[in-house]
Amino acid sequence: MAVQTRMTAKEFLEMPESNQFIELIHSEVIMSPSPIPVHQRVVFRVGFLLELLSQKHGGTVYIAPLSVYLDDENIPQPDVIWIAPNSKCTIGEKYLIGAPDLVVEVFSPSTALRDKTDKFRLYEKHGVREYWMLDAVAKYIEVWQLENGKFVQKGVYGPGATFTPAVFPGETIDVAAIFA
Repeated sequence: MAVQTRMTAKEFLEMPESNQFIELIHSEVIMSPSPIPVHQRVVFRVGFLLELLSQKHGGTVYIAPLSVYLDDENIPQPDVIWIAPNSKCTIGEKYLIGAPDLVVEVFSPSTALRDKTDKFRLYEKHGVREYWMLDAVAKYIEVWQLENGKFVQKGVYGPGATFTPAVFPGETIDVAAIFA
């Protein structure tokens, strides 16, 4: 179970550097337990895939734990982040500032509900262009794209399926490769 306490963004950002998953969501500090091995394997595979796409399209890939300052009450740590060239998201000395272009959250037992609700609404509100939610155990990806300020579900894809991400035009993602 996640440990929670309340604090300001200023207090949160003054905390010592840590390798733990610590987020500020609606002014609550949420400390999640270490991810399970299948979670970390999928995070690595998605990060690797996005790195390959970045070599072709540009941009920068980050893997948690890395904080993203969205506003004074919300500093999440997405599992995988992609920042496009000329993004509105800026790279600060200790954290990212503003909405990344692509956010990927891989469900863990302690985080799935928050990923589907609180974080979904935060990423939508702040203008994340594309949001992927992955279930590493059930092996599927939900792809959401921002259209007119609202997330629209583009599909739910399992192994054997492919999809084309809006943030990487002309590319096709093979879902089986992520869950291999």
